Amino acid sequence: MSKERINKFQAFVAKENLDGFIVSRLVSIRYLCGFTGSAGLMVIKPNQAWFLTDFRYQEQAKKQIKGARTIITKGETIAALKELTQFHGKNLRYGFEADYLLANDLTRLQENLPGAILVPTVDAIEDFSVIKDQDEISDTQRAVDISDLAFERVLNILRPGVRESEVAAELEYQMKMLGSERVPFETIVASGYRSALPHGVASNKKITKGDFVTFDFGATYNGYVSDMTRTIVIGKATPRQKKIYGIVLRAQKAGIRKVGPRVVTSAVDLAARNIIDRTGYKKYFGHGTGHGIGLFVHSKPRLGPKSTDVLKKGMIVTVEPGIYIPKWGGVRIEDDVLVTATGRRILNQAPKNLLEV
Repeated sequence: MSKERINKFQAFVAKENLDGFIVSRLVSIRYLCGFTGSAGLMVIKPNQAWFLTDFRYQEQAKKQIKGARTIITKGETIAALKELTQFHGKNLRYGFEADYLLANDLTRLQENLPGAILVPTVDAIEDFSVIKDQDEISDTQRAVDISDLAFERVLNILRPGVRESEVAAELEYQMKMLGSERVPFETIVASGYRSALPHGVASNKKITKGDFVTFDFGATYNGYVSDMTRTIVIGKATPRQKKIYGIVLRAQKAGIRKVGPRVVTSAVDLAARNIIDRTGYKKYFGHGTGHGIGLFVHSKPRLGPKSTDVLKKGMIVTVEPGIYIPKWGGVRIEDDVLVTATGRRILNQAPKNLLEV
């Protein structure tokens, strides 16, 4: 599969009238050639591809690299480019990932490719990764399954007096024990008034009876991530909590029902947002309805009010509307959803009814 991805990207390089492309972002390198180490660089020309790394990874590279020739450098990879004359030439046009290359590395890249013209690109590799093949879908589903089961297990430790940070640690431990490689983003466990914080990462606050508790977390399997959110109540829910939760759940289901091939993503956002707006909580929903996932945690397509992205078969997106009322609390519900040929498939199986723990 790596060979196919490199071939497709080589076609892009040729189409953009580039002589080559420098890939420096590790997650992009993993997508293209399979390397999972922490030091490497790719140079991709229309008809050739090279992977550069140092001696620490020479055995790993032999096992993992597909579709590219491996070069073991004597030192740091960018500096090694200066000695590799096959990459030199007057006015050669090299594309690079402008969103991710540090300014200092860009300067060093120019110094070590004398005479080259460096051409900034945005989302060049990400645009290729939005459509998932079957292996990618299977890996994402495995990550989703891990997060679903970890959530079920962590419910057993929820009680008044336990700290958010303790719950987050247990959740991450369970995901690790179930086969997750790492957490793809900082785990959110936000209780009580803190559940009104859309990105309320776990604090030392103690959970108390009557709190909403919002969990937003993910697992990683073979590089592919999950991203799910559930909100529960400690003890019995109040009528107001039930009302807010019910609105968000209806909004989330409406958004999911809109997911399908050839749908403009702003329509998914609108389907969810309309439910919240009509019930009088418009000002309490201030973010987009979702985003794409894969090797990249927050990627295309974007599901927002002004998004013009179009859903296609093989994309995996989140659908995650919420209501956040300052000093009171909030609710968000999020699933990972695969776009199929005829509609959609929800990857998560964790319950979405209001849990009173």
